[in-house]
Amino acid sequence: MSGKPSKADKKIAYDAKLCQLLDEYSQILIVAADNVGSNQLQNIRTGLRGDSVVLMGKNTMMKRTIRVHSEKTGNNAFLNLIPLLQGNVGLIFTKGDLKEVSEEVAKYKVGAPARVGLVAPIDVACPTWQYWARPVPDLFLPEVLDLTEDDLVEKFATGVSMVTSLALAISYPTLAAAPHMFINAYKNVLAVAVATEYSFPQAEKVKEYLKDPSKFAVAVVPVAAADAGGAPAAATKEEEKKEEPAEESDDDMGFSLFD
Repeated sequence: MSGKPSKADKKIAYDAKLCQLLDEYSQILIVAADNVGSNQLQNIRTGLRGDSVVLMGKNTMMKRTIRVHSEKTGNNAFLNLIPLLQGNVGLIFTKGDLKEVSEEVAKYKVGAPARVGLVAPIDVACPTWQYWARPVPDLFLPEVLDLTEDDLVEKFATGVSMVTSLALAISYPTLAAAPHMFINAYKNVLAVAVATEYSFPQAEKVKEYLKDPSKFAVAVVPVAAADAGGAPAAATKEEEKKEEPAEESDDDMGFSLFD
C-alpha cells in the first residue's frame, strides 16, 4: 500500500512538470494572483483549457527549476523570468494568441472585499488579477496586448514617413523615398528643358502651354438662373426689350407749341 507522497517527491514532480512546460511552450504570461480563490483559479484553468496551462507554485521552487533547466539546456532566455517572480504569482504557458489569452483571463476578474492588512493596488478598486505578458525571451508590458491592427498600421506609417523624410534630406535612396526622388528628378529635368532648347516628349506639352496658354483655355457657358421649381427663370420684359432711342420732344428743338 503506497503512502502519501513525501515533500521531496512533490518537489521532483513539480520540477519535472515545469521543465516539461519550458521545453514545450515558448510564450509565458506571468500573473499576480493575490486574493484569488481556488474556485476562481479553477474557472480560469477551465477557460484556458486547450492551448494554455496554468502553473502555480512557490517562487523559490520556480526560480530553482528555471536555473537548473537553463544550465542543462543552455537556454538562458528563461532566466529573464526570475526577477519577475515576486509576490504571489503564477505562470500561464500558452501556444495561443497572447491578446486572446489575456482577455480570457480578464473575464474572471472579480471584486474583492477589503480586509485588514491588504493594500489596494489602485485608489478605487482592488482587482484580483493583475497580469503582464512575458514571452520568452523578449519581455514587454501588458499595454502591448491592447494594441490593435490599426494601431500597428499607424505606427508603421509614421515610421515610413520618418524614413522617407530622412532619406530625402540626405539624398539616400530607399524604397519609401524612391518615388519622391523620381518626381523631384523629373521636376529638375523639366525645369532645364523649359529654360533651354533641350526637350523630351514629356516636356513638349508643358512648353507648348507656356508658349500659348490660350490653347488650353476652357470655354465657360453661362447657365440661366433657375426659379424655385428648378426651371430656368424667364427673361424679364426689361431684359427682352431692347433699348430704343428716345423721341425728340419739342423742347429739344428750342421752342414749344405755346411760344
